[in-house]
Amino acid sequence: MDEFKSQIDNLATLAGKNNCIKPELHSKYNTKRGLRNNDGTGVLIGLTEIGEVSGYNYEDGKKLPKEGELYYRGYEVSELVKGYRKEKRFGFEEVCYLLLFGELPSKEQLNSFEEMLAEYRCLPNGFTEDMILKAPSSDIMNKLARSVLTCYSYDDNPDDIGIANVLRQCVELVARFPTMAAYGYQAKAHFYDNQSLFIHLPQKNLSTAENFLHLIRPGNQYTELEAEILDLNLIIHAEHGGGNNSAFTTHVVSSTDTDTYSAVAAAVGALKGPKHGGANIRVMRMIEDIKKNVPNWSNEKALEDYLAKIARKEAYDQSGLIYGIGHAVYTDSDPRAVLLKSKAHELAKEKGMEEELELYVNIEKYAPGVLADVRGIKDVRTANVDFYSGFVYTMLNIPMELYTPLFAVARIPGWCAHRLEELVSGGKIIRPAYKNVSEKRNYVLLEDR
Repeated sequence: MDEFKSQIDNLATLAGKNNCIKPELHSKYNTKRGLRNNDGTGVLIGLTEIGEVSGYNYEDGKKLPKEGELYYRGYEVSELVKGYRKEKRFGFEEVCYLLLFGELPSKEQLNSFEEMLAEYRCLPNGFTEDMILKAPSSDIMNKLARSVLTCYSYDDNPDDIGIANVLRQCVELVARFPTMAAYGYQAKAHFYDNQSLFIHLPQKNLSTAENFLHLIRPGNQYTELEAEILDLNLIIHAEHGGGNNSAFTTHVVSSTDTDTYSAVAAAVGALKGPKHGGANIRVMRMIEDIKKNVPNWSNEKALEDYLAKIARKEAYDQSGLIYGIGHAVYTDSDPRAVLLKSKAHELAKEKGMEEELELYVNIEKYAPGVLADVRGIKDVRTANVDFYSGFVYTMLNIPMELYTPLFAVARIPGWCAHRLEELVSGGKIIRPAYKNVSEKRNYVLLEDR
C-alpha cells in the first residue's frame, strides 16, 4: 500500500545491509558458489543415466575445447534427429518415451504411447473455465505453475509416489503442458491485451508441435515446415542433464518425497527466471537494439563496432554481455544451436527473412572475437541455442510471452525423468551445507534497544 512505501523502502535498505556476505569470505571458506568449482565446472553431487552434456575434454589437468555433444539415454541427439528426418516423421513424442522409460520404443509401443498422450491432452472438466479463464495471469509461466499445482485437486490419488502412479501423472503432465500453456496465453491475450478469445480443442491426430500451433492460432493454420522446426525445438530442449537449474530443482524437491505436482511446479518456477528459461528473450531484446543502432545489417564493420560498444558496457543494457554467445559447458559448438541454425535457414527462406538470419550469423561470427579483444574473454567460441531459438519463434509468429512456456513444454519429459530417477535411486533428502559467518550477539530487551 502507498502509505507504507517509505517504510518499506527503509526496511529494504536495512534488509540489503544485513544480507550482504563479504566476497572475501567465499575465498576464505572455499565455498562452491552456484555449486561450481573454481574452473567453472559443476560440483559433482549425483549420478544420472538420463542426459549427458559434453563440451570439453580434460587432459593433464587442462580443459580442452571440443565440438559439443548432447545425449539422451546414451543416444546422441543429432543422431535421433537424423533418424526422424530420414523417416519423415515428428520425433518429440519418441523423445518423451525415451526419457521417461529409458529405451527407444517399438512401432507398436510408440503408437500406444501417442494414443495415450492424445487422450490426456484435453484438460479435466471445468479446469479451463475455473482455473485458467477465471484467474488469468499476465505471466504465462506463473499461470503454468499454478495450473500444475491445481492438477493436484483433480487427481484422485495425488500423493502416491509409487512408480506406476508417478508415471501416470507424468504422462498426463507431458500431454497437458502444451494445452495449459496455450490456454494461459489465450486468457492473457484476451483479459490483458483486449484481444479476441480463442479456445480450440486439441486434436488427437496431431503431434505435440502441430497441436501447439493449432491451439495458439486463431485459424489453426500452419505449414509442414513450421511444425517440423517447432518439433525440433521441442526435441533439443527436452533434457540437458541433471545439473541444469530446473532439473536439479526437480531432484531437490522430489528428494523430500513430496507429490509430483509440487516437484514439477517448483521446476517451472526455476525455469521462469531470466538467467535460465528467459535467455532467448534477452537475445531478442538485444537484437532489436542492434537493429536500431546498425540500420545497415550488411555493414559488417558497423556491426562489429557496435558489438564492441556492448562489450565495453557503452551500449544496450551496460552489462557488457552479448546475449546468446557462449555457454557454461559447450566450447567449440552447442549441438542444439547447430541443429536449429540448419533448420532456421529453411524457414527463413519460406518466410522471406533470410536477410535477418544473416544478421544473426554475422553476430555469431564476430562476437567471440569482440569479447576476446574488449574483455579478454577467450574461451567463448560459439553461439548457444538461445541465440537462435527466439528468432525461430519470431519466424513462427509465436508471441514472446510464450517463449519460456514453450521451453517448459519441451522440458517437462526431462523433469519427469529426473523425478523418477530420484524416487528410484535417490534415497536421501538433498541437503548441502551453508556455513554461518555472522557474529554471535546477546539479546537486548526491547526497552533497551
